[in-house]
Amino acid sequence: MVLEAERWLELRRFRALRDAGASISEIARETGLNWRTVKKYVEDDDGPAAPPAAVPRPSRRWQMIEQYAPVIDAWLRAELLLKATVVHERLVEEYGFPGTYQRVKLYLQQARPRIAEELGFTPRELARLHRRFEVVPGAQAQVDWGDEGGILAHAGIAKVYSFHKTLSYSRDPFVCFTTSQDLATFWACHRRAFEHFGGVPGSVVYDRTKTVVRRHVAPGKAVPLHPEAVAFAGHYDFDIDVLAAYRPTGKGRVERQVLIVRDHVLAGRSFSCLEELDRAFLAWVPVRRRTVHRTHGEVIGVRARRDHLALRPVPAKPYLAADRHQRHVAKDCLVAFEANLYSVPATRVFHRQLVEVRASSATVSLHATVPDENGIKLLAVHPRATGRGNRIVDPEHWRGLPDGHTRATTTGHDPAEPSDQLAARRRRHQQQGALGFLLARSDAAGIEVGRRSLAVYDQITGTGPFP
Repeated sequence: MVLEAERWLELRRFRALRDAGASISEIARETGLNWRTVKKYVEDDDGPAAPPAAVPRPSRRWQMIEQYAPVIDAWLRAELLLKATVVHERLVEEYGFPGTYQRVKLYLQQARPRIAEELGFTPRELARLHRRFEVVPGAQAQVDWGDEGGILAHAGIAKVYSFHKTLSYSRDPFVCFTTSQDLATFWACHRRAFEHFGGVPGSVVYDRTKTVVRRHVAPGKAVPLHPEAVAFAGHYDFDIDVLAAYRPTGKGRVERQVLIVRDHVLAGRSFSCLEELDRAFLAWVPVRRRTVHRTHGEVIGVRARRDHLALRPVPAKPYLAADRHQRHVAKDCLVAFEANLYSVPATRVFHRQLVEVRASSATVSLHATVPDENGIKLLAVHPRATGRGNRIVDPEHWRGLPDGHTRATTTGHDPAEPSDQLAARRRRHQQQGALGFLLARSDAAGIEVGRRSLAVYDQITGTGPFP
C-alpha cells in the first residue's frame, strides 16, 4: 500500500505530459515503470483521484502501555492528581513495566481528563492552574528555608539550614547558612539580606512559617501575624505577603533557587564551618549574575542593577527582633530559659515573680512586667548560652544575700584567755547557780553528777525486789 502511494505521487507529476500529447510508452520510459502502471494512474479517468490511504499501524510503544491501562486508570480513580513519576515508579516496581517515563506521561495526558470527566471533576479542580505574575523592579522578594542536613557533621555541627531570599524581578539571590531557624535568627538573616542587596523591597512573600504567622487559620480567613514580624516589617517599611496554604507555586522563584545553590555551591565540596559556606556562596554570586535567565531572557546582573536602584533605603538603626517568653524567678534569683539559667538582681525581684525573657540571636535580656519607680523594666542582659545546662550568673546580682561569712563556732572559751580570768568566770557561773554554770559548754564537763543505786527508784515506785 505504501509503494502504491509513492508511485501515484511520482506519476501524478507526468500527467501534464500526457495532456500535452506524450504517449504512454514515452512516459513509461521516462519513469522506468511498466506502461500498464502508467496508464492506470495517468490516463485512466476512473483511477484514484487521491493517494490511497495508508492503514494506520498501532505503535509498539502504545501497545506496551495499553496492557497496563486498567491499572493506571484504577490508580487515577483513587487519586486523580497522581504524578507521572509515581505512576512510572509503581509500574516498574510492582508490574515490571519495561517502558519509559515519557510513555507514561503521554498516556496520562489523555487518560487524566477522561477519568476526571468520569468522576465529575471540573477542569479547574483537575489542573490547579496558577497565574504567572511579573513585578516591577524593587517591588518584591521571596523567602524560603533549605535543610542542608549534616553537611558540617564532621565539624561537630549536627544540622545546617540555608536562608534564601530572591528578588522577584531580577532573580538576584542571597543565601546565608545557620544552625537554627528560630525567630531571632530568621530576622537577623533578613538584615544581612538587606545589606547584601543594598535596600529593602516593597514586599516579601512567605509561606506560613511560625516566625511570621502566629497561628494557622481556615482557608479564606485573615492570617494573624506574629507581633515581632509586624514590628520588624514596620521598622524596615515593607509589606508581609503570606501565601495561601498548600500553594508553593506562589514563591517558585526562591524555591528554585534552593536547588540551584545546592547544585552550584554545595555539591561535591566539603566545608569546615558556616563562614566557609557563606564565602562559597559569595564567590559564586558573580557567576550567577553573568547568567542569562531563561524566563526573562536578560542577564541577571543587568536586571539586578535596576532592581537594586528601586529598593527602599535600609534604616540606620537596626531592629533586633527577639523571641519573647514569660518565666518565673526562682529562690536563687535564676530564671530558666531553654534548659539554661540566667541571673537577675536580688534587690529588684522576689520569689515567683513573673519576668519577660527576650532572646535574640546573641543575647538574652530579662525584663520586669511592671516598671520600677524610675520607669525601668530591664533587669539584666546576658550572652545567650549555647547548648543546655549552663548557668550564666553575674555575681553582682547576688549582692546583699547571705553568703555565710558571718557563721562561726566556739568551744565556750578562748584558749588564749588568761587562767585568772577563766577562774573568775567560773566563780560567776557558780554564783548564778547550776543553770548559769551549764550555759558555758566547756564548763559543763566540770559539773559533778550524783550517783545512786537503781534500787532507790524501785523503793520510790513500789516495784521491783526489795532486800
